Amino acid sequence: MTDAFSLPPEAAGPRLAVAAATLERLRTVPELAPRYAGLPDGVRTLDELAALPPLLKDDLNTALAHLEPRSDTAATWLFQSGGSTGAPKVGYAPTGFYMAGVHAHWPVLERSDVFANAWGAGRMWGAHFLAAALADRAGCRVIALGSITREEYPDWLAFLADRGVTAIGGTPSVLRLWFAHARAAGLELPALRKVLWLGEAWQPQLEEDLAAVAPGARRWGMFGSTETWVVGTNTPDCPADTFHPLPEQLVHAGPDGLLDFTTLNPEMLNPVLRYRTGDAGELTACPCGRPGRAMRVLGRRDNVVQVRGLGLHVDELIARAEREPGVSRAQVVITEDGGRATGVQVLLLTDPGAAVDPDALRAELLAGTFTLSTAFQHDPEHVTVHATGELLGNERTGKTAPFVVRGAPREPAATPAAATAAGEAS
Repeated sequence: MTDAFSLPPEAAGPRLAVAAATLERLRTVPELAPRYAGLPDGVRTLDELAALPPLLKDDLNTALAHLEPRSDTAATWLFQSGGSTGAPKVGYAPTGFYMAGVHAHWPVLERSDVFANAWGAGRMWGAHFLAAALADRAGCRVIALGSITREEYPDWLAFLADRGVTAIGGTPSVLRLWFAHARAAGLELPALRKVLWLGEAWQPQLEEDLAAVAPGARRWGMFGSTETWVVGTNTPDCPADTFHPLPEQLVHAGPDGLLDFTTLNPEMLNPVLRYRTGDAGELTACPCGRPGRAMRVLGRRDNVVQVRGLGLHVDELIARAEREPGVSRAQVVITEDGGRATGVQVLLLTDPGAAVDPDALRAELLAGTFTLSTAFQHDPEHVTVHATGELLGNERTGKTAPFVVRGAPREPAATPAAATAAGEAS
């Protein structure tokens, strides 16, 4: 089993005391204690760690609600985790967000850099503050960008060019907005050399815009979540889907192809012990030539969908819609243009003669779903709810998936049979 971990036994062994302490914390949670009954008291080997049951998102939320972790040496920050119906779920981190270890092994920012932080700030988002902590470690100059409207891009881009910005960071979908607006306006960022990204898979379409706007810029990626914080990083010499785990992060590739993560950092507030984010992947050698096992991320295997950099829990959205009297089935349709979500539509298959009020349900979903209300705060009209006599299906397989992604229509809208079912099972 040890070959399924990112660290060999001799490197992981001295750090497994942290995993053992996390196990003891989880055993104090009444709802979780039974799952660990009968297992060894400690975690001394990788095989013993592999024998522990994986921790899922709801399990971690249960643990955090009971433990209410608090930093001993700094303020404790609470961040929104995922985006679903109901109240936001939270993750915890101390001031600094564990970025000392990241900077030590990934010195992408230097004191001479001028860094534009384009991750959204506030509203319990973590990435903006995490990137700010990285910049603080580097001692560089920082421009903190907030929400930018379409009309503001030209002025801000001119400002960034004038200030000689050398690095910019954000989710790939947000970065595409910046570079697409620059390209459309004929603006360039001649000093830009580094593009930091976190929160989504890298979008190859960015390469075209970068070649026109900032031909000297190269991508530098981080992988992680609000529960694990940064797990691994990559460089321009690594494939975009391959990351090198940090020494304080232990990655395990299960036989089912799902990745789970265990913290080896004694300062970590979240009890991350074989925690599954829903990402599938494998451990591999990176073509960059750096020694050690790298983590290749193959995509998500749950129904959390990235919408403008935030996670939308499709199953929870559908469950809420299907609780509406007269609705027999619901389907979420996400329209994308160039990899960016331009709209979310909820289709309702209604019972004959049922009186369903789509407008009332839309208002409720917008008010109660963090991702929808936040991602579409500037264009809420792009979130719609419609009653229909037929859900979108896949003509090739005949299946009707709960979640469908299709490109923005340039011709007349696609027929239901022609839509692509993104969540379709093999």
